Amino acid sequence: MQEFCHRCDGELVSADGASPFCPHCGAPQIYLSETAEADSAAESSTGILPPPPPQLVEWRTAILCAILVAVIGAALSVLSTKIPTFSFVSWLWTVSASVVALGIYQRRKPEARMDAVVGARIGIVVGLTLITSIGLTMAIAGLVARFGLHNMANFDTELLAQINKAASANPQPAEVMRYIYSPEFKAGMMLAGFSMLAGLIMLMSTVGGAIGGLMRTRRS
Repeated sequence: MQEFCHRCDGELVSADGASPFCPHCGAPQIYLSETAEADSAAESSTGILPPPPPQLVEWRTAILCAILVAVIGAALSVLSTKIPTFSFVSWLWTVSASVVALGIYQRRKPEARMDAVVGARIGIVVGLTLITSIGLTMAIAGLVARFGLHNMANFDTELLAQINKAASANPQPAEVMRYIYSPEFKAGMMLAGFSMLAGLIMLMSTVGGAIGGLMRTRRS
């Protein structure tokens, strides 16, 4: 590597490519060795990796709490279809699911960090778990009721009445009406309704979790 004097910019020439003094002006030269710096850094290091940063959320406990709340919510949803009295209880449980999950989570992990961000994250998990549990439970219950118990006549009658009401308000051509009365369209209506319900549950769970976490703020 060619070196030059910092004072006179003269070329420094030596057997090993470095000279302690400039042969032109005699100025002392200072060199930094990369190998020496690496050795110094290695000597100053303890050789022990720093501990990992603490988790913002204890996810194992949070997921277990979410599953517990979701299972109860799914059971109440099924009961509400058979017993109208449980409709209000099911709705109330669904709205407050994230707050209930946060309470169980903080009881199991009293020293865990808790704030609005943690609450919102747990609320999202609760919402996803609740939607999945309700969807699976209602689908299984519907299959059993239709093909096992054969008692879906009332549901079909109510759904047909809604379609007739919408069709009378907005008349359509015959080919469109045939599609509207087809099983595929009815299934699409049910999926669209469940999608809207899922979006509402996610919104309520996230907002409820954020508010619940803010009210229970605790930093570890």
